[in-house]
Amino acid sequence: MSGVSDDPPSCYREFAEPLMTKSELIAELSAAHPHLGARHIELIVQTILSEISGALARGDRVEIRGFGAFVVKKRDARQGRNPRTGSAVSVEEKTIPFFKAGKELRERVNAHATRRG
Repeated sequence: MSGVSDDPPSCYREFAEPLMTKSELIAELSAAHPHLGARHIELIVQTILSEISGALARGDRVEIRGFGAFVVKKRDARQGRNPRTGSAVSVEEKTIPFFKAGKELRERVNAHATRRG
């Protein structure tokens, strides 16, 4: 048994924008794995996030099977508009992080949404 439940975490709130902060994630993992100390779990979470961030900064793709893939996409330079004044603004080329959910994650989210709705 993996200890992973299909039920949403307790911090999943019934309002328009459900939110789980990093500290809430650490608390959930600590509750699910009491044999690990909260400091160890915090270090694990921080290490994973740091490695993903570092890989993206290098332009690498990060794929977590069953969860999804993090990639960096390039946006070309373009002419934009200042929403306040309507004047043309030059927007420089930039790269942005992008997440694409994997099949298992999409199915799990959709199954939960149909149970709630």
